[in-house]
Amino acid sequence: MNRSAMKVQTNQTFERPRQRMVSDQLIARGICDAKVIEAMSSIPRHLFVDAAQAARAYNDSALPIGCSQTISQPYMVARMTELLELKGGERVLEIGTGCGYQSAVLSRICLRVYSIERIEALHHRARQNLRAARHANVMLKCGDGLLGWEEYAPYDAIIVTAGGFASDVWLQQLKVGGLLLLPEADGSHHRLVRRRNLGQTYEQEYFDTCNFVPLLEGVNHY
Repeated sequence: MNRSAMKVQTNQTFERPRQRMVSDQLIARGICDAKVIEAMSSIPRHLFVDAAQAARAYNDSALPIGCSQTISQPYMVARMTELLELKGGERVLEIGTGCGYQSAVLSRICLRVYSIERIEALHHRARQNLRAARHANVMLKCGDGLLGWEEYAPYDAIIVTAGGFASDVWLQQLKVGGLLLLPEADGSHHRLVRRRNLGQTYEQEYFDTCNFVPLLEGVNHY
């Protein structure tokens, strides 16, 4: 069997688990943004995990991706994406690329994604994953996410995929009216916080409790 035929067969193998993930884990729990549902219905999540984890890619859980990091539970990816209220023309900054799956979901909805990963090995892996899944509107950088990405600021939205507290730099790189979303708190138990930049101040809302890996500074050359 040639490589093209194998790819088609693999995608067909995971089609049913992916659609079951969407219906049972997302729609059944209240995810209703059609753009989010369409993105997660079509993106091959199994391409973003190790081959040994592929059979579990659509399970209702986070999975290890190496370097003590994880790919988030499908519901949490959908929930955080939905909370950004994306319409289609936005430029979004992501802090914590990981394996690239959240970047892929965002890229199907917004105009362009700028994503920063502090762990060099994961940065390279995400680039390979996104190339394999054919997501061309994502720009990747290996760097300290706490510093943001000033070169392309200001952003319509900023999403943080590690738990901790917001960097003042992020709000400075956010457009007036833009949204910053992150899992906030010490330790491993967090709560999703959304801040809307109102210019001289910001509006703050709290949502789901969740567990994320810690937000760290610096760059790790694994």
